[in-house]
Amino acid sequence: MKDGFFRAAAVTPEIRVADPEYNREQICRLIEEGAKSGAAMMVFPELCLTAYTCGDLFLQTPLIKSAREELLKIAECTADKNMLVFVGLPWEHGGKLYNVAAVLSGGKLLGIVPKTHLPNYSEFYEQRHFTAGMESPVMTGWQGGSVPMGSRLLFRCREFPSLLVAAEVCEDVWVPCPPSIQHALAGALVIANCSASDETVGKDSYRRELIAGQSARLMCGYVYANAGEGESTQDLVFGGHNIIAENGTVLAVSRRFVPESICADLDLERLLGERRRANTYPEQRAGGYLTVEFSLNPERMEKRQQEKLLRRLESRPFVPGDAGERSRRCEEIFAIQAMGLKKRLQHTGCKDVVLGISGGLDSTLALMVAARAFDLLGLPRRQIHAVTMPCFGTTDRTYQNACQMTRKLGASLREADIRKAVQQHFADIGQDLSVHDVTYENAQARERTQVLMDIANQVNGLVVGTGDMSELALGWATYNGDHMSMYGVNASVPKTLVRHLVRYYADVCEEKALREVLLDVLDTPVSPELLPPEDGAISQKTEDLVGPYELHDFFLYHMLRFGYMPSKIYRMALRAFEGEYDSAEIGKWLRVFYRRFFTQQFKRSCLPDGPKVGSVAVSPRGDLRMPSDAVSRIWMADLEKLGKDGQA
Repeated sequence: MKDGFFRAAAVTPEIRVADPEYNREQICRLIEEGAKSGAAMMVFPELCLTAYTCGDLFLQTPLIKSAREELLKIAECTADKNMLVFVGLPWEHGGKLYNVAAVLSGGKLLGIVPKTHLPNYSEFYEQRHFTAGMESPVMTGWQGGSVPMGSRLLFRCREFPSLLVAAEVCEDVWVPCPPSIQHALAGALVIANCSASDETVGKDSYRRELIAGQSARLMCGYVYANAGEGESTQDLVFGGHNIIAENGTVLAVSRRFVPESICADLDLERLLGERRRANTYPEQRAGGYLTVEFSLNPERMEKRQQEKLLRRLESRPFVPGDAGERSRRCEEIFAIQAMGLKKRLQHTGCKDVVLGISGGLDSTLALMVAARAFDLLGLPRRQIHAVTMPCFGTTDRTYQNACQMTRKLGASLREADIRKAVQQHFADIGQDLSVHDVTYENAQARERTQVLMDIANQVNGLVVGTGDMSELALGWATYNGDHMSMYGVNASVPKTLVRHLVRYYADVCEEKALREVLLDVLDTPVSPELLPPEDGAISQKTEDLVGPYELHDFFLYHMLRFGYMPSKIYRMALRAFEGEYDSAEIGKWLRVFYRRFFTQQFKRSCLPDGPKVGSVAVSPRGDLRMPSDAVSRIWMADLEKLGKDGQA
């Protein structure tokens, strides 16, 4: 199972009521189609072999017998298929009738999972025909032998032991304590649900939220197949609303009122990583469960994984794609940043802050956060001391933007030209002014920090840091230069998100002149401006040196959030950035990311305080307790498998 991706399908066949032979033909046809599309697991609706709406016909021996006969043919259909199949049908055992999901693979019936919660209200009268299923497995007769039957069945893949699948039937997930909770606690990573849920106004939204919520609570994949076309419409209509969810995210959802199959690639490594990380998620407790094994051919799975992934991969995982959600997220982040700074000012008794304003994205965001914090405290914004410190690389564009922005926000503007101070320092240490090396650059950054710290002493204030999380991840900060402050408001905000926060502020800004400045800041290349300009324009562009921030933010998110192998992150990046970056570029910058991330941890080990805004952060006090001397060999070795051109 390459990179832990597992393709699952939820399928609604077009059926006929009380016609198992016809329904079996439709199911087998869809199994054939599913095999061609690479599905390793297919889930069909509740009682789909007979139809859910058979009523008292369920008590008829011909229907029960026919369903069994057709189930055998479906089992035979799976003989040469590399998949696990769940099919709903009525099942007689011990003189009682049960509503069950039959589990099939490799030409065999592996087990029978009965429905344990039978509705008996309004339009549903299942207790009239069926008996509630047993939890502890028993043996039930099948083709001269027997197979296990019970809700506490786990189906484990021999070739991929971490793949444990369990099932529940329709109403089971709607009750206060669904069987899937115990399934997950017993180790089930994927839950199948054979369902027949009718359509009423607004029910689809509730159903979608229910399935997504259950997958989030259990940190699992959830494959929900619903009854649809062909069911009797005597009193009800079934819409065929199929849903595949993973840890709270809906990966695929079908249209309603048409017979439709949906497929998605579940990320099992992501689910395992989430469970590993969450110390509130208990260890596996499989008491009372019987585990049944099935096989998936590794070679066929490997071939399947060469296909395009059937899941949406966001190229900017820190930035919501939906405009409304993005605006809401930006407002929330502003609030968190401002409240963090507000508390620090209250605690220290400081009523002034000092920050370096460069006309770039990071310092612009920090200035806006400071303005909001001062508004919350009821302090005049003039006590925000924005300091511009022109030196060898400063351009007129960024200088003017910094000055105009500060004035428009009502902060105090102070200028400290550091050219002479840096030249004197070069003379003191014997640095040739014409040699534009790292000493040339870092001396300017450290001089700026010294100026800010000393001005903070003058005004009895504190220095607000402007550096963002992407820079910290790459170590793109001068140690004890812009690396240091007294409170870093942007410390857990990645560069891709900084850009959208500034854009959001520009969009909601009522003052036209300030909006124009912010838009120009957004249009300015990212640069520390430490090298002399060329023809008055910025000559030093950060992304030319360390790589595109959208790539690095993608790498950072998937490395820290899920602990993926570098080769898996590479494969995902190929899909997410298709049409933007080629394989060689992605491979090149992924190597740069890992090299810098490991060698630059010493800078992150002594970061100033700063507010956490998202699920990924690099604070050494809680989010990234990483030794500064960690060796990157095993990560780089995995990258070496990609080859020099980035190809696997």
